[in-house]
Parts: sequence; structure tokens; C-alpha cells
Amino acid sequence: MDKESRDKKSTEERKKAFYELYMRRHDRINNWDLVDLGCLYMTGLYLFDKPRLVLFKLAKSKNIWERRTAILTTCYFIRKGETDDTFKIASVLLKDKEDLIHKATGWMLRFAGDKEPKKLLAFLDEHAAVMPRTMLRGTIEKLPEAKKVYYMKLKK
Repeated sequence: MDKESRDKKSTEERKKAFYELYMRRHDRINNWDLVDLGCLYMTGLYLFDKPRLVLFKLAKSKNIWERRTAILTTCYFIRKGETDDTFKIASVLLKDKEDLIHKATGWMLRFAGDKEPKKLLAFLDEHAAVMPRTMLRGTIEKLPEAKKVYYMKLKK
């Protein structure tokens, strides 16, 4: 499904069918690898030019894999220069208890920061003090050392 979703020859109907199957059977997704494989193209590419409210619903789910799907789907959007949903969904996930969510969110924030460094710094100025340390470390990985130290010391 992932490979065919990437194929430029794949029809919009086929991509929609993959997206709908992935979302309908999300109950069968039981590890980070299946989420990571499905999100970029099956969900991200499909949702790119469509309403994305489903991602905010997933971000609030009790299911860890649905929450991970929400943040990792934004990877496709970031590649296309859109970072707003990444920062909004990351805000929803700030209090998440799962390390795999912290890692994924830090990864997407770092990637969004590559595109929009000022937005990343504004996000960090607002949230670094309450971010889980794993999420924060992943987010600041590419920042200059002085900035890393500064943000790591902002623990509330």
C-alpha cells in the first residue's frame, strides 16, 4: 500500500481507498513501524489538499498508534512547506505519557524547524519548560549548543 501510494501513476481513487482502509483498520496497527510506514504517503499525501480535522481527533485518541499517526502524517505537509499542523498537533501532544510519542513529536518539530526556524524557536519559547525531555531533546538536536543548553534549563 505504501509503495503504490508513492507511485505517481496511482489514481486518486486508489489513494483514497488505501487511506480509508488504513484508517478503518487502524485497530490492526500495533507498532511504530507500521505507523511510520503508512503515514507519509497513505495519510499525508492523501490529506494534503483536504481537511485535516481527523488528525486532531487522532491526536486526542487513547490509542498510542493513532496519536503517532497524527503527528507523523504532518511529515508530508512539512516536505511541502506547511508546518502549521505540526506545531498545532505537537501542542496537543505535550502532555502525552508515551515515549514513542515524545520521540515522534520531537522528530517532526525538528523537521518543521528546518523549514521554519523562527516558528520552532517561538514554539520552544512557549513550551520548552513543560515539554517531556525526550521530546525536547529530539526537537533541539540541530540547534546551536548554547540554544540547546538554554532550552534544557527551562524545566518548570
